Amino acid sequence: MKGLTLERIVQACGGTYIGRKEDLGREVTMITTDSRKAEVGGLFAAIRGERVDGHDFIPAVFAQGALVALGEQDLVNVEGNYIRVPSTVEALGAIAACYLEQLQTPVIGITGSVGKTSTKEMIAAVLAQKYNVLKTDGNFNNALGLPLTIFRLRKEHEIAVLEMGINHFGEMHALAKIAKPDVCVITNIGECHLEFLGDRDGVLRAKSEIFDFLRPDGCVILNGDDDKLAQISEVKGIHPVFFGLGGTNEAAEEKKAAEENVIVGTNEAAGYGTAGESKEANRNEIYADHIEKKGLDGIACRIHTGQGEFSAQIPIPGLHMVRNALAGTAVGLRFGLTLEQIRAGIESLQPLGGRFHIVRTEAYTIIDDCYNANPMSMKGSLAVLQDALGRKVAILGDMGELGPDEAQLHREVGEYASGLDIDLFLCVGELCRHMADGILGMAPGRRVCYFENMERLLEALPELIQGGDTILVKASHFMHFEKVVKYLEEK
Repeated sequence: MKGLTLERIVQACGGTYIGRKEDLGREVTMITTDSRKAEVGGLFAAIRGERVDGHDFIPAVFAQGALVALGEQDLVNVEGNYIRVPSTVEALGAIAACYLEQLQTPVIGITGSVGKTSTKEMIAAVLAQKYNVLKTDGNFNNALGLPLTIFRLRKEHEIAVLEMGINHFGEMHALAKIAKPDVCVITNIGECHLEFLGDRDGVLRAKSEIFDFLRPDGCVILNGDDDKLAQISEVKGIHPVFFGLGGTNEAAEEKKAAEENVIVGTNEAAGYGTAGESKEANRNEIYADHIEKKGLDGIACRIHTGQGEFSAQIPIPGLHMVRNALAGTAVGLRFGLTLEQIRAGIESLQPLGGRFHIVRTEAYTIIDDCYNANPMSMKGSLAVLQDALGRKVAILGDMGELGPDEAQLHREVGEYASGLDIDLFLCVGELCRHMADGILGMAPGRRVCYFENMERLLEALPELIQGGDTILVKASHFMHFEKVVKYLEEK
C-alpha cells in the first residue's frame, strides 16, 4: 500500500509501537479485520465484537506472516510487531484518512435517507465508462466499513465512489473527516433513524455534516425535488448542482407516476423552456422528462443538461431510478464524461441482491428488496410493484429506528398501500400490525393477512401464493427477510 509504512501508520493513529525498529520503514501490503484473510506483510486490526474478540487471533495472524497487528489491549508473550491504540475503529479511520491523502484519489461521497446504495451503483456505472473506479461493497459505509473500503484503493484506481451511512449526530462528521470528499451527493431527506435524529430537520442536520470536510474546490450535488435539500443555497461558498423531475413536489410526482404510465414535459411546469416563465421556479439544472414505465423491465426517460439532452433506458424499475440516473449524470459531467458515455453507463447498471433485485423462477417473479426499509422506500417499492403484470403480492415486515411515532408511520404506509393496485398484502411483525390496520382502515375490502412472525408466515405461504405471482419482499434488515426470498426461490 503506497507510502503506508509502519512509522506513518503509528503517526497517523497516535498509537504506541511495540516491535522491531528495523520494520518501521516497511509498507504494509493490506489491512484487514478478518484474521482468515491476513497475509504476509499485512496489518491485522483486532476488533472486539459481541461474540468474538479479534485480539484472540493475533498469534494466528503472526503465524500467517502478518507484519503487524493493531489492537486495544496489552499483549503478553506474543512474537510480532504491535500497535497499541485506545480504539481500533478510530485508529483505522485515522489511518484511512492518511492513506487517502497520500493517494490523492478523487472521492465522491454519497449519503441520504433512501437510495444511497442504488445511487452509488449508478454513479460508479457511469464513471466506469471512462475511469478505473473503486466503489463501496455491500454495507461497508459506516465508521468501520468506510476505512476498509478505502484500504482497497490501489494506485490504478482513478476515482473512489464511497457510500456514507449514519444514524446518530456526529457520525457523518467523523466519516467526512476520513473521506474529505471532492463531490458530495445527497439523495433525499426522509423519515429514517428518527429514534436518534428526532425529525426530518434532524436528519438534514446529520446528513449535512458531510459538508464539514468538503474540498475547497469541491462540488455539491443535491436532489432538488426534496423540500429540505432544496433549501440549501450554498455550501462554503459553493452553489449546489440540483437535479430532479420538475417543479412539483416529490409526493405529487410519486402519485402522478403511480397513476400514469407516461409523464411528458414535467420541465415545462417548472418553468423550463416556457415563454414568460421564470427558470427560478425550479433550480434543477439537470432534469428528466418523457418518463415511461416499462413494468419490471425498467424505466425510460429523456435527460436534459446544460450540454445537451439524451434518452436512456434504465434497466431497473422505479421513479427513484430516474433521480439516480440524474445524479449519475451530474457526477459524470463533473468528471468530463460525454453524454454518450453517461448514457452507456446508465444503461449498463446491474441490480444488487436485496435491493430491488428481480429474481425470476419457474413459479414466481420475486422482487428481493429486503435489505432495509423505511416509510419512503417502502412506499416507493409498493408503487413499482403495482406496475407488474398479473397477480401482485406484497410481503412486508417491520421498519426499524423510527422513534416514538413508529406505529403511526407504519399505519401511514398501510394507508398509502390501500390505494394501490396490489392483490394481496402479507404483513409480518409486531409493528406491521399497524400497517395492516392502515390498509383495512382505508379499504376494508382489501385482502390483508397479518402474521406475528416470519415462521407463521412461512407456514401459511403455500396456501396464499399462486404460480405466476409477482411477489415483493421488503422489511428492515433485522427482520431477516432474506429467508423469505430463499424460501420462494426454492419453490
